[in-house]
Amino acid sequence: MVLAATNKAAAALGLVPGRALADARARVPDLVVLDHAPTADAVLLDWLVMACEVYSPAVAPAPPYGLVIDIAGCTHFFGHDETRLRDDLAARLARFGLTAQLALADTPEAALALARHGEADDDVRLLPVEALAIGGEDHLALRRAGLRTIGDLADRPRTALAARFGEGMTDRLARLLGEIDGRITPHRSLPAVHEEARFAEPLNHVDSAFGVIGELAELACTTLRERALGARRLTASLFRSDGHVARIMIETATPSRDPVLLMRLFREKLGSLNDPLDPGFGYDMIRLAVDHAEPLASTQLDLNGGSATDQPLATLVGRLANRFGRDRITRFASGDSYIPEQAAFELSAIDPPLPQRWSEPEPGEPPLRPLHLFDPPQRVDVIAAVPDGPPLRFRWRRRLHHVLRYEGPERIAPEWWQRQHGHEPGRHGLSRDYYRIEDAHGRRFWLFRHGLYGSEKVDPDWYMHGIFA
Repeated sequence: MVLAATNKAAAALGLVPGRALADARARVPDLVVLDHAPTADAVLLDWLVMACEVYSPAVAPAPPYGLVIDIAGCTHFFGHDETRLRDDLAARLARFGLTAQLALADTPEAALALARHGEADDDVRLLPVEALAIGGEDHLALRRAGLRTIGDLADRPRTALAARFGEGMTDRLARLLGEIDGRITPHRSLPAVHEEARFAEPLNHVDSAFGVIGELAELACTTLRERALGARRLTASLFRSDGHVARIMIETATPSRDPVLLMRLFREKLGSLNDPLDPGFGYDMIRLAVDHAEPLASTQLDLNGGSATDQPLATLVGRLANRFGRDRITRFASGDSYIPEQAAFELSAIDPPLPQRWSEPEPGEPPLRPLHLFDPPQRVDVIAAVPDGPPLRFRWRRRLHHVLRYEGPERIAPEWWQRQHGHEPGRHGLSRDYYRIEDAHGRRFWLFRHGLYGSEKVDPDWYMHGIFA
């Protein structure tokens, strides 16, 4: 067993990660040891990433013990002073009982290297070559060559370094020196539009917080209107002073930039939360982000002053989906398949419609497909005049039905083009002959014969696949 991590007191006694536990206890008999819990560390790091969104929406974890915050354009609340933001972060972490090494740099790689190997005000050129993190053998080779710091490497020709250690090493060196501006990948996608409000004194009431969300919604809708966009998904993030972040997400059935409608959806969502909002010690900041937006042209007003394109059904769907859950309110969509049970599927009614269109019968004609399909189709016993002809009588669920009228057959072949061997007899399934049946009592059914008589099957089976309303 070895040491995975040590605090400052242990490090002052010469205990470093990687040392054997037996040696460490021999050196410090009263050493306090806790089991390494990497899963708990990952959970804590994820919590810190969300808590640090109070400074910037672009935060990325740097496992196992680091994170990077892109603060470009986020220092105006601190007098455009990056050091004030860093000091505020250090004080916030101290309130959480955490110690951290913070560093400011032009690139994410340089900031991480300074935090891991130097002090916050150190020069990157003074860092040891271990800051490159290219492997222990390469570090040893660099030191044997007399190259001990990043500055020593920066003064050497890059071609010779790339030939000896690879282009990955020179690329990382350029990122540390700020010659290549690296980008971080935030743990959450950056929103299309976001507005935020910070408070000198934390807000202690949920109603006050919702009032602020309403003001932010008006600002966001103004920005959306200027960009000819409409919001489809919004998230309100409430940052508590103790680091807890509460998020309320809503979706709209159609693009919208109506702040009244959006706040109504937020109220609906708040009423459906299992755990009500708890302000605790108060909210330091509230951010409203438009996570997904779609084009929305300007609407024409009618003579009464209202919108001529109001969609009450879309509004109702949005309210129901936000209250009961997006998967509780569904609709049918057509699938790209000829197989009946695969020709339609359910999706959330709040999702945008797919470009496929249903094939509808001519006006006045009966429907070609039943509203109800059995999954799986149910076996029936059929008596036909000839083996490949329509049914005369069939028994289903212990009841005999006499066929009065029929339509068909409608032949549906298997999708051989999706098979590996293409159209080969016996390799791509059986064909189906569908019949629309009306019995002597006026009830209508949808039956099919599974397999072509003679060519595909000697004795095809019959199945009940659906009933018409």
